[in-house]
Amino acid sequence: MNIKKKTKIIATIGPSCNSYETLLKMITAGVNVCRLNFSHTNHDDALLIINIIRKINSDIGSQVAILGDLQGPKIRLGLVKKNTHLVAGEKIYLTNDKGISNNKKLFIDYSKLINDLKIDDLVLIDDGKIKLKVKSVNEKSIVCNILNGGLLSSRKGVNLPKTELSFKSMTKKDKEDLNFLIKYDVDWVALSFVRTSKDILELRNILSKRKSDIKIIAKIEKPEAVKNIKSITRASDAIMIARGDLGIEIPMQKVPIVQKKIISSSIHYSKPVVVATQMMEGMINTPMTTRAETNDVANAVFDGADALMLSGETAVGKYPHKVVKAMSKIILSVEGSYLQSRTKLMSPLKKASSRYISDSICFHACELADQVQSKAIITLTHSGYNAQKIASNRPNSFIFVFTHNKKILNSLSLIWGIYGFYYNKFNSTDDTIKDLHNYLKSKKILKSGQVVINIGSMPIKEKGMTNMLKVGKVI
Repeated sequence: MNIKKKTKIIATIGPSCNSYETLLKMITAGVNVCRLNFSHTNHDDALLIINIIRKINSDIGSQVAILGDLQGPKIRLGLVKKNTHLVAGEKIYLTNDKGISNNKKLFIDYSKLINDLKIDDLVLIDDGKIKLKVKSVNEKSIVCNILNGGLLSSRKGVNLPKTELSFKSMTKKDKEDLNFLIKYDVDWVALSFVRTSKDILELRNILSKRKSDIKIIAKIEKPEAVKNIKSITRASDAIMIARGDLGIEIPMQKVPIVQKKIISSSIHYSKPVVVATQMMEGMINTPMTTRAETNDVANAVFDGADALMLSGETAVGKYPHKVVKAMSKIILSVEGSYLQSRTKLMSPLKKASSRYISDSICFHACELADQVQSKAIITLTHSGYNAQKIASNRPNSFIFVFTHNKKILNSLSLIWGIYGFYYNKFNSTDDTIKDLHNYLKSKKILKSGQVVINIGSMPIKEKGMTNMLKVGKVI
């Protein structure tokens, strides 16, 4: 197991890296989670990738998680007449009818377009390159002024940043893809274009009815989601800052500020947070990263992100293995610097909480780990709750999690600082601690004489909440 960095790497799998050999090299270089992007993959290809990842996990003893990313209700232009160019200052009609778009009328594939758009709303096309402003709305069409013109092409994305959209968060395609993910028991599912906590609860209800324990990532890519970030964070298992669409829907200069706020909020609520999109996009076609990209990755690590995500860089790029290696180097450089001070952003302990004692032990384990400069915090868990609580305190130590619950091992791979191991013995506390130390020594993860902190529940056989903390040296 490659235990060097605390910040995790998510790699999107596509044509450039869908072989056993390439994926093995990427995982060895530092990939912790593999993402299946259902905007671009089909079920047959996804199943091949799932099988390869699971074979690698079996072959080398890794716990790489699988993340299924649902496409969501993306609004797009229909077909566009060749060489259609929009000119700034002119007006244009929008409709949700079907037809070929031209420089007089655009056909947009959103059935409630006329109901939702209001006067002065903005319509952004092709990642914001073309900008329209709504002048009037009637029963059949919408009249817009062209603020920024440009060349149009078919099936380009449409963003409506000021508009409260009435579509459901999951499309028919999303539900079919979700059925596939449930069938093959992946670890995480990402819900696109989340607007409120209700979107998350609807997905959780579907998973509950299917008796699936897949964990939910809320993708934050709309202004409405930023506004509702606290309730969305509480309802989700993790947060993804999807900077692509978010950077279109809010002013670009505000994205870094929003990123920092969301990371802080996620840590406060003890929820993992992923920073995604265009982190090292220059390496799609070149074997080296730019200085700006290096700084972007480094800043996300400084901010305290649990994981950083690669998209086109690994899915369709020429250098999928090299980009993972480069990102790992940047992460390790930042994590090894004295500048990365420990963040203390976890929510305050509440005496009224049923978890007050276990939360307090997790918090003080991190405080103590820093004081005694422990190599690791070692914990036994069934649900992964205490591991996540420890991670949210961002200790300077690694977090080694032992569990008899195989299902959570892979899902923990997305979370900052955590490395999981299967363990199904329930001996006395002292015997168990000794056994865990010996196991980690046998894997050359720990050495004799190193200080470690153990937390768990006593008596161990009851598998209760965490109520024990012990500091000691590995013998």
